[in-house]
Amino acid sequence: MELTLNAPALLFPTVSLLLLAYTNRFLAIAALIRSLHAQYKTEPSPLILAQIKNLRLRVKLIRDMQVLGVFSLFLSALCMLLIFQENILLAKYVFGASLLVLMASLCISIAELYISIKALNIQLGDMEEEAAQGSKPAGR
Repeated sequence: MELTLNAPALLFPTVSLLLLAYTNRFLAIAALIRSLHAQYKTEPSPLILAQIKNLRLRVKLIRDMQVLGVFSLFLSALCMLLIFQENILLAKYVFGASLLVLMASLCISIAELYISIKALNIQLGDMEEEAAQGSKPAGR
C-alpha cells in the first residue's frame, strides 16, 4: 500500500467532528450533574445519587474518548511529518496506530452510549412505577 499525505489528512476532519460530538456530550452531562446536584441539596434521594454515580462513570468515559481522539490526531500529524521525511515504513506503522487509537475511542463511545441508555431506562422505569402506583385505587 502506498501511503500519501491524503490518508492521514483525511482523519483531521473526522477526528475534529468526533471531538466536537464528545464535547457536546460532556457539556450536556455537566449541566445535568449540576442540575441533579442542586436538586439533591434541596431534596435528597437515592435515585439522584444513583444517577450521579452513573454520570460520573460517563464523564470518565467521555474524557477517555477525548484523550484517545486527540492522541489519534497527534499520531496522524506525526505520520504526515514522517511522510515528509520520507520515512514511509515508520509512517505506515504510526498511521496504523492512529487508526487503532481512533477505533478504541469509538469503542468507548459505544460503551458510553449503552450506559446512557441503561440510565434512561432506569429513569423511565421509575416513572412507570410511580404512574402505576398513582393509578391504583385509594385504600388498597
